[in-house]
Amino acid sequence: MKILLIHQNFPGQYKHLAPALAARGHQVVALTCKIKEPQTWQGVRIAPYEVKGASTKGIHPWLADFETKLLRATSCYRGAIALKEQGFEPDVICAHHGWGESMFLKDVWPTARLGLYCELYHLTTDTFINFDPEFPSKNPAADTLRIRMKNLNNRMHEEIMDAGISPTRFQASTFPDRWQDRLTVAHDGIDTDMVRPDPMARLQIDDKLTLTRDDEVITFINRNLEPYRGYHVFMRALPDLLRRRPKAHVVVLGGDGTSYGSKPPKGQTWKQIFIDEVRGQIPTPHWNRVHFLGRVPYDRFLAMMQVSRVHVYLTYPFVLSWSLLEAMSAGAAIVASDTAPVREVMTEDETGWMVDFFDRQTLVDRISALLDDPETRTRLGANARSLVRDRYDLQSICLPQHLSWVEQLGASPARPPRD
Repeated sequence: MKILLIHQNFPGQYKHLAPALAARGHQVVALTCKIKEPQTWQGVRIAPYEVKGASTKGIHPWLADFETKLLRATSCYRGAIALKEQGFEPDVICAHHGWGESMFLKDVWPTARLGLYCELYHLTTDTFINFDPEFPSKNPAADTLRIRMKNLNNRMHEEIMDAGISPTRFQASTFPDRWQDRLTVAHDGIDTDMVRPDPMARLQIDDKLTLTRDDEVITFINRNLEPYRGYHVFMRALPDLLRRRPKAHVVVLGGDGTSYGSKPPKGQTWKQIFIDEVRGQIPTPHWNRVHFLGRVPYDRFLAMMQVSRVHVYLTYPFVLSWSLLEAMSAGAAIVASDTAPVREVMTEDETGWMVDFFDRQTLVDRISALLDDPETRTRLGANARSLVRDRYDLQSICLPQHLSWVEQLGASPARPPRD
């Protein structure tokens, strides 16, 4: 079977699937704007395309997001035409359509089956628009219209998709009813053989400090440190937490940018805004036990999870972070927000403890209580790892599910695009 993979940051979610498909004898080609020259990776031929065009100055702000996706779509379309002219005719196209790239690929290959990675459909309910009262919508009525426009990309793809796959039931549930009969829920998978407890793990903070399992380590991670992932709640908990835990070290991973939600005021970062808010409440000796490591290589991230005594995970009702499942796989004892995506993978007092997203006093109380209870930490961490191995293990569960999904898609009749 000939398979085309589309991802603006390839391999992305196809990191394991792409080489596994190639290993099964399929001809696998990836089309991406990430590279400049053709290359081969683990049996996968990677072809580049160049994004051409620029955003229109003064365009209506509700259209700016879609125009960016349209630029990628037309650029990817040109790359697809070049592949077609070389004689490549895919049986299956798998695409993460979130950046718009795959919008016109059925026009190039009408008989190919298009399978989409369905990460999220933007909803207009208060749970999504106004979950956090600290950052209220300035114009709720207009936001409803704006969000509908933001789904233009999803709607364009719904007309041409043959099937979709979502990593969690929560994420799949955000898509409209008309999508549901074409959606499969299958997580990307966690390599539980790599992400596992290690009593000898060591996390080097700097030239003078290395943390181990003998230290009281509290960990927190975001791709970017921002409110969508509860960074502000966690930071405001630090003054009390550091007072109550005089030996604790707090390790924070994450960048300075914005992945989700509104951007901070111009010239500022969410990271620094909340550091500035709490720093005056924290004596310098306590502050010296807070370590911001930025973004780190994966082996250092893994060491952080393995030395963690309590890992804190907070999120709005949104896409579930891989890092939560990785922390569970590493056997960490977790305190997490009691929000819908978390409830899908965690059960209170079985695989972790949960708190109301906004209740930072209870967050401090539960972190402190868990730090004082090694028996409960051990039980929760073992249960969490068992759950990930049973439901989300990469090699035994998730990768076979994805391989089967692609191969079944290839064997199914193509669904005619709906104009």
